[in-house]
Amino acid sequence: MIEVLHLNISRNISSSQTDISQFCNLFRPKSIQKKDFLLRAGEVCKFEAFITKGLFKVYHIDTKGTEQTLYFGMEDWWLTDIDSFSNQTPSQLFIEAIEDSEVLIISKKDKDFAYENFPFVEKLFRIMTQKTHTALQRRMIDNLGKTADQRYLDFIENYPSLNQRLTNLQIAAYLGISHEFLSKIRKKTANRK
Repeated sequence: MIEVLHLNISRNISSSQTDISQFCNLFRPKSIQKKDFLLRAGEVCKFEAFITKGLFKVYHIDTKGTEQTLYFGMEDWWLTDIDSFSNQTPSQLFIEAIEDSEVLIISKKDKDFAYENFPFVEKLFRIMTQKTHTALQRRMIDNLGKTADQRYLDFIENYPSLNQRLTNLQIAAYLGISHEFLSKIRKKTANRK
């Protein structure tokens, strides 16, 4: 599991292999069963996680009880509630395993230690934060300016492997539409082929 994390870091920044290995050694493996939670709303997020196997959804439940999926995380992706983790405040999010999964976890204490002792860690997380911010910004623009049909077509084009691993209900929650409306979009799309 550590080797996968090491490769992910090496793809994003340049640093000595020794420093990267020492940083990776701050992570602890954790197995999560399907439908179990890494985080529940109301808990303080005390970790950042790197996914080595499996699939997660990160979501919020609104005042009407509707699940609103912010994003999915799969192998070679990172998971956290950045607000709760950074500010050590109760989370508004759930992080739930969609499949049996394995992650590498770093605690806030160990991440703070890494910032102080490994200069490359600041750059690594700055790059990852920029990528995340860019993806969320694009998603917001798409949600504001594109039809549900176009958002669905973009989703299956941009995340073909995710499309195969998720249910219609999960995709609909991500797109912000009803399951029934997604079925209509899929039927319409299939008829065009």
